[in-house]
Amino acid sequence: MTEITHFIDNTRVKGMSGRSQPVFNPATGEAEKTVALASAQEVGRAVAAAHAALPAWSKTPALRRARILDRFKMILWDRADQLAEAISAEHGKTHDDAKGEVTRGLEVVEFAAGAPHLLKGEITENVGTAVDSHSLRQPLGVVAGITPFNFPAMVPMWMFPVALACGNTFILKPSERDPSASLLIAEWLAEAGLPKGVFNVVQGDKEAVDALLTHPDVKAISFVGSTPIAKYIYETGTANGKRVQALGGAKNHMVILPDADLDMAANALMGAAYGSAGERCMAISVAVPVTDKVADALIERLVPKIEALKVGPAADRSSEMGPVVTAAARDKIKSLIDRGEAEGAKLVVDGRGFTPPQGYENGYFVGPTLIDNVTPDMTIWKEEVFGPVLSVVRRKDYAAAVDLIHAHDYANGVAVFTRDGDAARSFAHDIEVGMVGVNIPIPVPMAFHSFGGWKQSLFGDHHMHGPEGVRFYTRLKTITTRWPSGVRTDPEFVMPTMG
Repeated sequence: MTEITHFIDNTRVKGMSGRSQPVFNPATGEAEKTVALASAQEVGRAVAAAHAALPAWSKTPALRRARILDRFKMILWDRADQLAEAISAEHGKTHDDAKGEVTRGLEVVEFAAGAPHLLKGEITENVGTAVDSHSLRQPLGVVAGITPFNFPAMVPMWMFPVALACGNTFILKPSERDPSASLLIAEWLAEAGLPKGVFNVVQGDKEAVDALLTHPDVKAISFVGSTPIAKYIYETGTANGKRVQALGGAKNHMVILPDADLDMAANALMGAAYGSAGERCMAISVAVPVTDKVADALIERLVPKIEALKVGPAADRSSEMGPVVTAAARDKIKSLIDRGEAEGAKLVVDGRGFTPPQGYENGYFVGPTLIDNVTPDMTIWKEEVFGPVLSVVRRKDYAAAVDLIHAHDYANGVAVFTRDGDAARSFAHDIEVGMVGVNIPIPVPMAFHSFGGWKQSLFGDHHMHGPEGVRFYTRLKTITTRWPSGVRTDPEFVMPTMG
């Protein structure tokens, strides 16, 4: 059975801890590989490699760093199908969805290749007599990324391209559920010319995470995952003196106003709710039609589309939705559907009894599910399902829809569908959510903007990639200079001023 290893100093390194775990194919339910689980000592080896590489890499001109990232970008572009196949085999998402993930990650690489421009500082002449001030942004040092199973290529690429462009060295701790993508990325970075030790991968579980959180040479941690773990990462990392950005869970709503194009809204909900089997932090899991008339008309459009959705393995390129990632995830999703029904919600389309295609009977499949008459006191609304389940929460008017969204602990993404520009503008400005879509169901910003939610969806002050990513992975230094120029100065014993 293939063992998925660590990657340190541009070389695959076998695990030495004696611990490993199986990696399953979600479509078949079979263990096809094993992944090494790093000890604290193995994490320390990766940190030491990154620390040793830091002086030379941080002093490498930004243009040369950018050229390496640009070469990596072209490798990634040429081999996107190969990376997508590795993702599908371990995550379960369809090939097209996996390739779309690679493309969105590649966009951040393209952004980071603009490092020479991104790292420019500011200068002011004559802040005082013959005194100039200028600022610059310098790398933090060794930084680490802890990434989730649902985007094993894209989320790491939210982090390391910007970190490397800014002159940091990087350690990636990917999800142990689908770790193969991390090794392909690492090898292609080395092929692009990245020096030894600049990018390293440690496979592992909580032991590896805790080792990164407490290691004194790790200066910053980026994380994407569930809210309880994000909170733990943030509290533990900051307690150990690290800069932390930790993105947590989500419960994303789509408000459908009475004037909306309902065909457009229904099509948008199909992709936003059931794409990647709902295993996205930006998935729309709650439709909020305003008035019963809109709700009934929306459901009428959704039901035939949901019933026609082709669910199957990624190996079948005609599949539109694949399995969820693990048996435990499948069982949790089904239990939340059970709970919703028990608490009084109406099952319009029930995916619990979905029959997998022949040959995939043991796969982790849940059929697309639509639940109507969900109310804010129900568990199915309160908790993040992270599966192919769309809840419908009916509201009588616009204000009630906004109040519903504001009542939730999560505030990652939200959308409104309407033809009314005034309503859309008011919604976009007033809603207390980090990312907003207007007639856009999944408002994930492009790489040159920044990604992040509010409330319990984000711990820390910086969003990911874009300008916020540059600020997170650098620290500001301001230099004030005076050169002898015939100006005579006498000692001063008061607070310096520049007048």
